[in-house]
Amino acid sequence: MSVKVTINREECTSCETCWITAPEFFEQDPADSFSSVVEKYRVGGNPAEGEGPDDLKDKIQESADSCPVQIIEVA
Repeated sequence: MSVKVTINREECTSCETCWITAPEFFEQDPADSFSSVVEKYRVGGNPAEGEGPDDLKDKIQESADSCPVQIIEVA
């Protein structure tokens, strides 16, 4: 079972919280400096959508909970 993640990249403030908390799943996009899902976990190549494995679920959720602008949705 995996966790589904959506990032509202347009609202990202590039605070670094998510990619510091869960660098295995989130990264700073070099093209625009916003948060994105690492390529390995992207859905359809979309940097704003991903599916994370169960072993990263807690770190992904912590990233979402710690986001100061609350743009990461975990389902």
